[in-house]
Amino acid sequence: MVDCNIENARTFIDEDEFQNSRTKAEQALQQLKSRTGPGSEWLGWRDILVDPNDAELEQISSLAARIRDEADIFVVCGIGGSYLGAKAIIEALSPHFNGKGPEILYAGHHMGGHYLEQLLDYLKAPKEDGTPKNIYLNVISKSGSTLETALSFRMIREVLEDLYSEEAKEHIICTTGEEGGILNELIKEKGYQKFIIPDDVGGRYSVLTPVGLVPIAVAGVDIRTLFYGAVSAFNTYEEDAESILDYAALRHAVHKSGKTIDVFATFEPELTSLGGWIQQLLGESEGKEGKGIFPTVATYSTDLHSLGQFIQQGKRSLMETFIIVEKPFSNLKVNQLPKDNDNLNYLSGKSFHEINTKAREGTIEAHVEGNVPVVQISIKALNAESLGNLIYFFELLTGIFVYSLGVNPFNQPGVEDYKKAMYRLLGK
Repeated sequence: MVDCNIENARTFIDEDEFQNSRTKAEQALQQLKSRTGPGSEWLGWRDILVDPNDAELEQISSLAARIRDEADIFVVCGIGGSYLGAKAIIEALSPHFNGKGPEILYAGHHMGGHYLEQLLDYLKAPKEDGTPKNIYLNVISKSGSTLETALSFRMIREVLEDLYSEEAKEHIICTTGEEGGILNELIKEKGYQKFIIPDDVGGRYSVLTPVGLVPIAVAGVDIRTLFYGAVSAFNTYEEDAESILDYAALRHAVHKSGKTIDVFATFEPELTSLGGWIQQLLGESEGKEGKGIFPTVATYSTDLHSLGQFIQQGKRSLMETFIIVEKPFSNLKVNQLPKDNDNLNYLSGKSFHEINTKAREGTIEAHVEGNVPVVQISIKALNAESLGNLIYFFELLTGIFVYSLGVNPFNQPGVEDYKKAMYRLLGK
């Protein structure tokens, strides 16, 4: 299960203030459980764990196995919660180089024409043996009208129709709402395969629905283990949510004290995209009504050479949350050289995991001494089960913390503001 250590951060908070915040967190948890808080119609991310849809997990796994056997490329077309969760799990659990299965590519997550043009050219280009690439596309959009995703889908769909003619429908998988929307009209017209996004699950909470599970399964991850890791966390925290309540209370007290930034940091490059998922989950949930702690992401030790100076000695407006994997997932050790001409033989025989761990411990020590409240969130190992635990940990934490601020965690009214201005300027 997930371990949450707030000991270093507690020293920055008055005890009475913490206890007041703890009371608010407990009240917020009861709002979630009793469905009495604002936005309670969006609590489907809890319901899917109460009653797992094993038939859907099997259907997705079966389709993914076939795609992995056939495809050269699998394109995930979506933005925000429609791709961030999948990308986080895929990058955490996939090899950096020479992985098996199709190449996973992303589209529809911005409107950069240069990127899309090169992607289209890459999809059209034949393989080295002169045969066409075998391409599958998963478009993910509840409404089907999100501009970034819809534009990319239009362009990529044309490539697939040129390549496969009538058979293009066999290469396109749509994940969308049960009814309504432009994408459902295309599904009816073209006969695309469809997976349903539950009506009561918002995008940033949707990684454990077909939104995330289809791409994750195509990448070769055991989605049943991932999903049931989250189920295990759900069951645990229904009985004992003390660690999450403490973390939510700490964030509330830190927020009240004037901290405005939370740096989600990791020393594991595999977890960088997980930070991106957490960033959206919290940022889009708490950033309303002039409230919230701005979540940002850092990958150490790389970003210690760019952000480290500010974190250590800049304006004291931030806290820091470390995401830690306890068990080594590499046995690489530093070699011994006959001539110590780079002065590194003092590290010979040590594993890179040990060196990285000491770097993390030293960083935490320095940052705490620099008056940064530091929280440590740890999982035992980097695997599907632990990541399932972690997904639900942060989903529940988000609901509790944001309710404790007196804010609806499940809407995003500000997102619509930029869309209105954009569409007006585009002439819609």
